[in-house]
Amino acid sequence: MVTQTIVFFKGFLRIMALMLLFSSLCLAQELPPIVKYSPSVYSAGNQNWMIAQDKKHFMFFANNEGLLEFNGSNWTLYPSPNETIIRSVKVIDEKIYTGCYMEFGYWTRQRSGQLKYFSLSKDIKNKVLDDEQFWTILNFDQWVLFQSLNRIYVYDTKLKKFSIITPRTTIIKAFKTENGLYYQTFSDGLYEIENGQSKLISKDETVVKNKIVGVFKSNEGLSILTQNHGFFEYTKKGITPQVTNIDADLKSSSVYSCERLSDGGYVLGTVSNGIFILSKELNLSFHITQNKGLSNNTALSLYEDNDKNLWIGLDNGINCINLQSPIKSFSDDTGILGTVYTSIVFKDKLYIGTNQGLFYKTYKTDEQFKFVAGTKGQVWSLFQYNGTLFCGHDSGTFIVNEDTAKNIFYQSGTWKFEPMPGRKDVLFQGNYFGISILKQENNQWVYKNKFKGFDYSAKYFEVTANLDFYVSHEYKGVFRFHGDTKLENAQNVYTYNSPKKGKNASLVKYNNTIYYAYKEGIFKLNPKDKKFVKDETLSDVFDKGEYTSGKLIVDKSNKIWLFTKNYINYFSSGKLSTQLKKNIIPIPASLTNSMLGYENISQLSNSTYLIGTTDGYYTLNIDDLSFKNYSVSITAILSNKINKHPLNSSISEAGEFKYDENNLTFGYTVPEYNKYINAEYQYLLEGVQDDWSEWSSKSSVNFKNLSPGTYTFKVRAKIANSAPENVAVYTFTILKPWYATNFALLIYLLLTLYLAYFINKTYKDYYQRQREKLIEENNLLLEIKELENNQQLMMVRNEQLTKDVDSKSKELAVSTMNLIKKNELLSLIKEDLKKTSEEGNRNVKSVITTINKNINEEDTWNVFKEAFDNADKDFLKKMKQAHPSLTPNDLRLCAYLRLNLSSKEVAPLLNISVRSVEIKRYRLRKKMDLPHEQGLVEYILSI
Repeated sequence: MVTQTIVFFKGFLRIMALMLLFSSLCLAQELPPIVKYSPSVYSAGNQNWMIAQDKKHFMFFANNEGLLEFNGSNWTLYPSPNETIIRSVKVIDEKIYTGCYMEFGYWTRQRSGQLKYFSLSKDIKNKVLDDEQFWTILNFDQWVLFQSLNRIYVYDTKLKKFSIITPRTTIIKAFKTENGLYYQTFSDGLYEIENGQSKLISKDETVVKNKIVGVFKSNEGLSILTQNHGFFEYTKKGITPQVTNIDADLKSSSVYSCERLSDGGYVLGTVSNGIFILSKELNLSFHITQNKGLSNNTALSLYEDNDKNLWIGLDNGINCINLQSPIKSFSDDTGILGTVYTSIVFKDKLYIGTNQGLFYKTYKTDEQFKFVAGTKGQVWSLFQYNGTLFCGHDSGTFIVNEDTAKNIFYQSGTWKFEPMPGRKDVLFQGNYFGISILKQENNQWVYKNKFKGFDYSAKYFEVTANLDFYVSHEYKGVFRFHGDTKLENAQNVYTYNSPKKGKNASLVKYNNTIYYAYKEGIFKLNPKDKKFVKDETLSDVFDKGEYTSGKLIVDKSNKIWLFTKNYINYFSSGKLSTQLKKNIIPIPASLTNSMLGYENISQLSNSTYLIGTTDGYYTLNIDDLSFKNYSVSITAILSNKINKHPLNSSISEAGEFKYDENNLTFGYTVPEYNKYINAEYQYLLEGVQDDWSEWSSKSSVNFKNLSPGTYTFKVRAKIANSAPENVAVYTFTILKPWYATNFALLIYLLLTLYLAYFINKTYKDYYQRQREKLIEENNLLLEIKELENNQQLMMVRNEQLTKDVDSKSKELAVSTMNLIKKNELLSLIKEDLKKTSEEGNRNVKSVITTINKNINEEDTWNVFKEAFDNADKDFLKKMKQAHPSLTPNDLRLCAYLRLNLSSKEVAPLLNISVRSVEIKRYRLRKKMDLPHEQGLVEYILSI
């Protein structure tokens, strides 16, 4: 018995624990959106000690790694001047003042858009204490105060001079109100700075023993916030506590930072318990911790920006809370609630169906969500009909009554419900295996039967007045069948070839027209021919790669909703026409965290909608979705050569870039920090584009290989349906290469002219030379012709001379022959006369004497020599020169031999015998020293 009791008790404890798990969820508080920036996103240190904002709405953070800047699109880190932690930052006019370890100064914006640091502490370097850090920067009129734990350095921005306030003990913190400057010191109390001097205004035990975190102006005096004991009111009468309903929480949380909001409320940042947001009456509005969306529970710094966003510098990251957003979110970090697939408000209860079951709470309260017993599992839909709440579940169909649920159908999972046209007692439900009928009998809904002949899953279906059913099946396509009057059979089942099946497709009835949506567009049914035709107006939302899901949802206000990649779209009927009016909410799918194909939006009130996500839901008030126009600005212009590191260029004046620095990147931004509403940009580069680009959330654009010339870059931005407020313009010039500049062109022109002149001169000189050459050649030809003529003439003369020589030679030969014959004849006569003279005739002797005179050799030679010299000049001279030993008789013989006379012919001329002639010839060879093989006559003829 005891054992059974123990077992029962254990089982009871398990049941109670399970019930406690589902009934005691975290506070179901709907919070404003929180944008989280982790150190990996902004690429700097974890801790952020102070926050500021400039006139352009750019944000600045005193970070462990340096000064961190965020312009809404890009983060930029500027390392501290001495590589230490920056503890404080304050924007005053155009300067960003910072303080760090033994160093303080300011940053100014350069023409390139980058910040440059200028030290102020270097001017008083000998006065800065060793190991001093500057934790707070305040400004009052023309003075800037840098507070360390030891001193307050007061810098006069007009006179450029410093004064130093040195308290007796350690400074805990300095504060500024609308009309005063204060600081608290350890063990002394609270001081006010007046006329550059410290004045102790309170040494009350409250301010002596409690660390003050914030000092604010109040109606009577000052409102003082302490680290562990909450708020106190300071007046001339003394200090009194201000009671709040979070005093107990503050004691255990340790307040580290605080900020007064523009509406008079307060934000308290704690060391271990997140942040508390209080109204100006000090009532708790929100308590946000790490398990409710913060990145970290330690809030080191707080700041309300110009758009009333709350920035939190955390011990590990940066968060931005959109306090004024019309969107509120509920995040279930425990995982108990799960992914929200459907929701509805029924009898002042908010029900949400998730993959964990059905939960509810009282609408418009911060109650905990409670689990509806018996609904553990996947909830697909919630449907209210005639005062009854139906729940489509993976386990079938439930009727819900506040915290209980009754299963009236369990044969299959149920997707959705549709009433039968013309009857209030019949409901059609789409199930995993087809469509079935629920009927109301005796005020009770009961399952009747399933349509036979159609067994496919009916996740999306619609029915017409004549009981034609249209069913969308993701993997089979679109079907149509007719239900008989008995609601038993599916007749004339027809499968559509067009439109085709599609992933995440859906089907819905809107304005009595059935629509089917998938990736190729949205098609509506023509009731006459029962065919689907494309609706161009609705299909436009899927253009430009926007399609993610074809889920169509119709709300109670007769709006049809669609979810795309970058927008939530809804269409409403026109007031004066049938044309649908399109509205867009620029919330991208990446932020909604909805399940693709299972996106859901439920109308909770006239203007409030609930959108389910994978970790809870968020509510949206469309009437409050008003977007002010933001100013877009160009933040960076980078130029670079191919494969080179980019260089920052001036953004404040027209730019000039070298011809090879023609790859330009433009960065631009709208300093808007809303989590769910993203800015979109259009750009135009005049000289390259003819029209504006498509709207895009990308905050930079790159142009490559721009040709030399002048360009004007324009960019504008919009948020949701707001009109662009301004157009940021930047004009720049890509310079021509040096060889294409005007100066170079002038040089080229001069060179061309000179080259033309040179070529012309060269040609003229060339042709002049050619002309002269031609003339010279002609003259030469003439001379040659003349020479040829002279040569011809000389040839003629030579021929004539030759003829004359030949003639003379012939004459000589004839003369010589005549002499020879004469001498021969005279010799014969002489011989004959000699024979006669022997007989003694005196007259004959006289004749012989006469003959001897006539054949005298000397006379004959002289005659011959004269004739021979005329015929063959210089021969005898040449012979004499060649052979000086020759005698006149030898030369005489040579002359006769040159005439090619034989020995027989020479003998009479020499008046000697032939034998004597041969002897003379032999002797002549010896004198001439002729070789044996060379003939004498041959040698003489060659000379």
